[in-house]
Amino acid sequence: QVQLVESGGGLVQPGGSLRLSCAASEGTLSNYAMGWFRQAPGKEREFVAAITWSGDNTYYADSVKGRFTISRDNAKNTVYLQMNSLKPEDTAVYYCAARARRVATASNLYDYWGQGTQVTVSS
Repeated sequence: QVQLVESGGGLVQPGGSLRLSCAASEGTLSNYAMGWFRQAPGKEREFVAAITWSGDNTYYADSVKGRFTISRDNAKNTVYLQMNSLKPEDTAVYYCAARARRVATASNLYDYWGQGTQVTVSS
């Protein structure tokens, strides 16, 4: 079992950057594939990025490709989402999730979720 805690959200102007972190307060993240998802008001939760347990392979939604980077530091038990060139449409609550099997992009395949962190992109 793993407990996830996200941090790093906030208010940023369009074109700005934020780095989200997802740390495990319990458990070891190196045993899991990890994903980031987001949910905007009135919308379904959507896939943003995912990374294999080793960090060798990453996957991105088309809407964030080239702007966002997912990475992990298993020694620190932490996964990151570097977000650059942020747009107002990136405004959402961002969640990290852990999966005990192969990496996936479907949210219903993930086993554990954090509480979420708000990202607001606005001038």
